[in-house]
Amino acid sequence: MSRRPASGGWQALPPGRFTGIRWSEPQAYAHSDPYLAWAETSGFAGFRSPLGAKADPEWLPLLIELAPGAGVADLVAASDPAWLQVPRIYLRWDGLRFCTARAKRGFFDAVSAGGRLHDQVQRYELGLPVGHHAHGLAPQAIARPGGSGPRPVNQVSGPVMVIIDNGIALGHADFLDDRRHPRVAAFWRQDATEGPHGRASATLHPVPLDPQRAGPTPADIGYGHELDRARIQAAIARHTLQGRLDEDGLYRGLQLWELNHALQHGTHVASLAAAPRMPVRTIGHEDSPPDWRDADDAGSRASLIVAQLDWASVADSSGGALNVSVLDALAWALSHCAADARVAVNLSWGALAGAHNGSSMVESAMTQLIAASGLAAQLVVPAGNAYQDQTHANARLEPGESVTLHWRVLPDDHSQSFLECWLQDAGEPQRAVEGLQFELTPPGQAQALQPLVIGESGAWPSAAAPQCALLCPPTSALGAPGACAVIALAPTARWFADTVCTRAGVWRVTIRNRGRAPVVLDAYIERDDEIAGTQTGARQSYLQDRRYDTSGGLGSFIDHPDNPTPVRRSGTFNDLATGAGTLSVGGIRYFDSCMDPMARYSPRSPDPDATRPERAGVQKVPDRFAVSDEHATLWGIRAAGTRSASAVRMVGTSMAAPQVARLWLDSRP
Repeated sequence: MSRRPASGGWQALPPGRFTGIRWSEPQAYAHSDPYLAWAETSGFAGFRSPLGAKADPEWLPLLIELAPGAGVADLVAASDPAWLQVPRIYLRWDGLRFCTARAKRGFFDAVSAGGRLHDQVQRYELGLPVGHHAHGLAPQAIARPGGSGPRPVNQVSGPVMVIIDNGIALGHADFLDDRRHPRVAAFWRQDATEGPHGRASATLHPVPLDPQRAGPTPADIGYGHELDRARIQAAIARHTLQGRLDEDGLYRGLQLWELNHALQHGTHVASLAAAPRMPVRTIGHEDSPPDWRDADDAGSRASLIVAQLDWASVADSSGGALNVSVLDALAWALSHCAADARVAVNLSWGALAGAHNGSSMVESAMTQLIAASGLAAQLVVPAGNAYQDQTHANARLEPGESVTLHWRVLPDDHSQSFLECWLQDAGEPQRAVEGLQFELTPPGQAQALQPLVIGESGAWPSAAAPQCALLCPPTSALGAPGACAVIALAPTARWFADTVCTRAGVWRVTIRNRGRAPVVLDAYIERDDEIAGTQTGARQSYLQDRRYDTSGGLGSFIDHPDNPTPVRRSGTFNDLATGAGTLSVGGIRYFDSCMDPMARYSPRSPDPDATRPERAGVQKVPDRFAVSDEHATLWGIRAAGTRSASAVRMVGTSMAAPQVARLWLDSRP
């Protein structure tokens, strides 16, 4: 908060134990991420291991954006590997202003006022400081001054389908060619250990992966294990007897434990993108879902480059810490593509909070990385599945007006919860937002905590054991233009006795406009659900309003302009899907006589709430649509299970996106 004494229940945020940043000062957020402030204030409580050990990172994983005119080579030259380790893969592309890194205290000192990186680093954002991400990179992968990024020996030409996901069955028949050779040209798994994540691992000790089985660590990125086509083919040959592949034995041999399950998100998505017998046709409301006839398109012939996100990132209930993992995955995948390759990149993942206008760090980074690669490449991302989840509110606040949001936080939620309030001057988007006041009332408490304004932050009820924090930086790394206030809540239930918990129930959030200009507000609750195959105890919080229609009757699944509730379905969107040049994909239903072809969980076109006040550049309508439900009463579409000839049904815009990626690849000359 500002220099005035804390009162009204709030306490000043302490200086960061790891970074040394004085988070109580408004200028602390000039370059930085408010989620890092909360992580340090709460002692990295949201990142403890499933076995109960508290997070104690040796290094912090960061996503870094450099100022215009600076490049990754400049950052490396001005830094010291003793406190900043940049993977040397990011030296491959001239002019690139984004990279990931592992950082120690010296980096944060160098970025502070007067430090040698102060004018060079524009902003940075925290990744996921757990497991291997909290340790240094392999020495051979650290970028050095004057060095360059290595080029893989066997780069892939022609049509290429890049899959960034989890749980991909490399030996599935859909990913083999006519000679039973793998179509997967390169595979990188970001994990360092074998074994389930989340609560399921509480009785197990993770086993380090064996490089002889899982493959070596990539020399240009410094963590995880990679397999090339030859290694995959050799593994398949070892587990083939009398012409039949023992898929169970193959995955045990490769230490791909997650493929013991019949269903995995990544395998399902990859089959929709590239299976030889699931054609997709022109996308439109009259289109049919994928069927089981043979296909003869670019997708069915494409080489596959697969980056499997580590399971710590997958199990993260918010999805908000994917930034480092996703950018590393994209950089690794593009480095394996030859100059003449035609590349579709499918990223069926994401979260709900964020600016939603392409200004987030990871969206900006992916856009620039694809441009810097010089490849004919297209990024395809699903639009999200939270249309009915009550995670978004929108309002225009004239001077003197206020709005109160009722944020319902559920009991038995073992994960932290977050609400982002994005604010922008309604007339001059680039003008600084002033005069906004934030008031928070915890459940069961009649009296609100002291209001805070832009430039102030505080922890409640104590900075030593915070149940809640309200962070109101004038600017932050999260996006632009305007300002973003973040409310962070501790879990409402615990696995371990020393976990700080907060109150379940309705948290009242009141935003008042004490300024002289009208302001547009978009409030987004961060995603907080369990991913299939994980067991984290996460429960999705939501916004309540008696005027919001939950009747289930006709017309109750869309917004109506005459309904005054600030809780709006429209505006709920995947925070990875609004970057410049990204194709966002919504879901539709295939049913000829259906009155409403839209999947109920997907953002819609046209936007029924188009008359609502909008912040500049916000995206609410997907660029394309594909079938994600076969029927109004039969949601989802069939695609591959983890074993050849098996089929499973999965629901969501994640199933629509790979169909559009496939069509894009087929349309390239």
